Amino acid sequence: MEGKEEDLRLGANRFSERQPIGTAAQGAGDNKDYKEPPPAPLFEPGELKSWSFYRAGIADFVATFLFLYITILTVMGVSKSSSKCATVGIQGIPWSFGSMIFALVYCTAGISGRHINPAVTFGLFLAKNVSLSRAIFYILMQCLGAICRTGFVKGFQQGLFMGHGGGANVIATGYTKGDGLGAEIVGTFILVYTVFSATDAKRNARDSHVPILAPLPIGFAVFLVHLATIPITGTGINPARSLGAAIIYNKDHAWNDHWIFWVGPFVGAALAAIYHQVIIRAIPFKSRS
Repeated sequence: MEGKEEDLRLGANRFSERQPIGTAAQGAGDNKDYKEPPPAPLFEPGELKSWSFYRAGIADFVATFLFLYITILTVMGVSKSSSKCATVGIQGIPWSFGSMIFALVYCTAGISGRHINPAVTFGLFLAKNVSLSRAIFYILMQCLGAICRTGFVKGFQQGLFMGHGGGANVIATGYTKGDGLGAEIVGTFILVYTVFSATDAKRNARDSHVPILAPLPIGFAVFLVHLATIPITGTGINPARSLGAAIIYNKDHAWNDHWIFWVGPFVGAALAAIYHQVIIRAIPFKSRS
């Protein structure tokens, strides 16, 4: 125990915050034990010729495909049961969403960078972590994966799918459009802020366990947001997931408030990017080359 306490003291001294309040994280001349990655270019034509670019998009397509397979079937299984005790119950829905994100983030982290969600991709684009071309490609592949998987579920369980809402996101009775929009903004903010925190270059350099554990807080954030917002909107926070269900289910009420499940997540992602990059990390704006 004494040796461990000594290690902790040495670590605290070695990694103390040397940066005066109000200064930029990448200020000139400061002596850091970590380095921020350079900003991604706005458009990088060379990556369009790279197999890794398309491999990453395929990985996000497959991840979104698998994500909706598990989660939509879980939602429908709970909906069709007359007794919630006969299924995983309402709490099982958040667990399915969070657990699948945990598994898929772990699988895709080294390939596509653990996106699986247009809102996450948008937030990382604003933070200059990905180029515009990559962000657009990822979002297209995520939406395509969501549509294909929802269509697959409908194909072999059409009666169950159409009879129980198809997992489409709608504003619940008793809540206003403003309630739904606010729930989506705050829920996505929590998710994207967690993604930024779990993948922070500073924390990765100082805490060797952070890259290994990154999927856990991201999945847990999805779980907690679903617990809070399922009664309000069914929990979107992922425009691809909402789009796939709306297109395949294709009933009027699934489209009435569909804009909320795009505007809310994108606003929440933008706020999370600004908060983490500008307020928490004080990283100065750098132009994209």
